[in-house]
Amino acid sequence: MGKGIDGSKFRFAYYKTDYNARCYYSNGKWGEIEISDSEFIPIHMAATCLQYGQEAFEGVKAYRGKDDSIRVFRLEKNAERLQSSCRGLMMPEVPTELFCDVAHQVVKLNERWIPAYGSGAALYLRPLVLGMSPQVGVHYAKEYLFVMFATPVGPYFINGFATNDMMIIRDYDRAAPLGTGQFKVGANYAGSLRANEVARNMGYACEIYLDPKEKKYLDECGGANVFGIKGDTYVTPLSDTILPSITNMSLQVIARDIGLKVECRPILVEELADFDEFCACGTGAIVSPVGKVFDPGTGVTYQFSKDGKPGKWSKALYDRLLAIQFGEIADSYNWVKVYDDL
Repeated sequence: MGKGIDGSKFRFAYYKTDYNARCYYSNGKWGEIEISDSEFIPIHMAATCLQYGQEAFEGVKAYRGKDDSIRVFRLEKNAERLQSSCRGLMMPEVPTELFCDVAHQVVKLNERWIPAYGSGAALYLRPLVLGMSPQVGVHYAKEYLFVMFATPVGPYFINGFATNDMMIIRDYDRAAPLGTGQFKVGANYAGSLRANEVARNMGYACEIYLDPKEKKYLDECGGANVFGIKGDTYVTPLSDTILPSITNMSLQVIARDIGLKVECRPILVEELADFDEFCACGTGAIVSPVGKVFDPGTGVTYQFSKDGKPGKWSKALYDRLLAIQFGEIADSYNWVKVYDDL
């Protein structure tokens, strides 16, 4: 391995790094970027982020490449998704230029925390927007904070790229129809904690939600999108309550380029029986193959791997995506921003 810390010891968790960057919004505009070494935010007890959930966040990774250059993956897409979340919660949008500038500064200031190439880890950036004005009546804030911190992370699921088992949850919904499912907001994840605990207590790595309206179609799992391989086709759910995953969008492009057809459509639960492979995908999960899915509502178990190994297409997608992110192959899609000035 080259430069950087040994990433093999990190889980997908928070670890203190050196600096974060902050920017306040007031009087209708964003202020100057401020650099802080504090892990804490001074906040009013009546702030709208605490009272009414006016909060949105993102997840971005910075990778140390084979050439020791630092690469950040599809940063502008994360900025666009945060802007969508802000619109959904009546918060001011963070301009793409400001978002990218803050990300660059946070990576540069925490460069020593970026794991070494080959260690299987990356530097995770967490941007978030918080409503800061004190409010007792239900109303949006006038003042906001945009903050971004960094932490080194390992695999999202404990088994990494080996298979994980999941179960379908029918007694809980991740988000409501016409609600906030397509936005990356903390309330969606808080609402998933109980269902996730149920799944873990039954020995499964994660829960899979069904559409909240009819309970007939696959939605997503607690922290990631899902997709299946059916013959020569990459199939992923289409739903208004699913977070639009940048990783999933990228995998669909790669899938076509390696010879797969792509379908984004409603997927009946029973169709799992027709899939050769099944995976979770996201910034944290990357591509996480699923060994089996248990449906306690019907007693049916859908098996995708009996030896704990991923399928051939899952591996091909995973290998190609990581090769782009770590600079092992040319980025023909212009997805990666290389920081040469660190």
